[in-house]
Amino acid sequence: MDTQNLKAFQAVAEHSSFSDAAEELHLTQPAISKRIAALEQQLNCKLFDRIGRGIHLTQAGQTLLPNARKILRDVLDTRRLISELSGEVQGTLNLATSHHIGLHRLPPVLRQYSQAFPKVQLNLDFFDSEKAYTQVLQGHYDIAVTTLALEPVKKIDAHSIWQDELCIVAAPDHPLAGESQLTLKTLAEYPAILPDLNTYTCRLVKGLFDRQALPLTITMATNHMDTIKMMSSIGMGWAVLPRTIIDHELKILKIKGVSLSRQLGLIHLSERTLNNAAIAFLNMLKDTP
Repeated sequence: MDTQNLKAFQAVAEHSSFSDAAEELHLTQPAISKRIAALEQQLNCKLFDRIGRGIHLTQAGQTLLPNARKILRDVLDTRRLISELSGEVQGTLNLATSHHIGLHRLPPVLRQYSQAFPKVQLNLDFFDSEKAYTQVLQGHYDIAVTTLALEPVKKIDAHSIWQDELCIVAAPDHPLAGESQLTLKTLAEYPAILPDLNTYTCRLVKGLFDRQALPLTITMATNHMDTIKMMSSIGMGWAVLPRTIIDHELKILKIKGVSLSRQLGLIHLSERTLNNAAIAFLNMLKDTP
């Protein structure tokens, strides 16, 4: 079974689009169609239904997709194992990270890594933490540095690197900033600016309110911490932010009985053998303060 045809199949299946798959693989759309046709002929079955402008996997396609991913991972891992025999740190490291970590935690590590291992080609992409997990699970990235899930995720190995203290904040002229003794009940009376409810960070915050049967009103949702910081600093609502990015534009609100933190770290697919480049990055990350 030709791996190039499998790559084309996987790309079309994940994008539900021949044109987007062609763009990802740097091929023409006719070339993608030719590879899919060759795979369908080889397997003697139809893999996609074209309904209107939509592309949908057939039952055969749905059966093939997880196996195609495994075959492509196994081929890649075999190539890596052979290339790693020399013990030299080289090759490609595909790295995913969240915007906050990429901007505020990783720069010194990336600088040190690129200087120590100049033969490694580093491919870095930014995703929300939850999307980073999906990308790693699908085998698109060797590792991701992100906010760790609140519960263990099947097939993912997680390494905690930083405990990220979170603070509840508001603009200095916000009504909450003048309260001397704040409680979660008082906080619930005012709207918040938080990440999307599906994010690990917002779930952490919402858990506080749920345990006391209090409402959590989110007036604005954005997953970029720097945007949340700006919107809160101009009085649009209270927010929860990492202590590391809080400055004079915000006041930390002390809430009785409330302490928040999240784990930031590195994740990788447990069934995937890390190459020397990934192992070197993991070791360097573990040594960071």
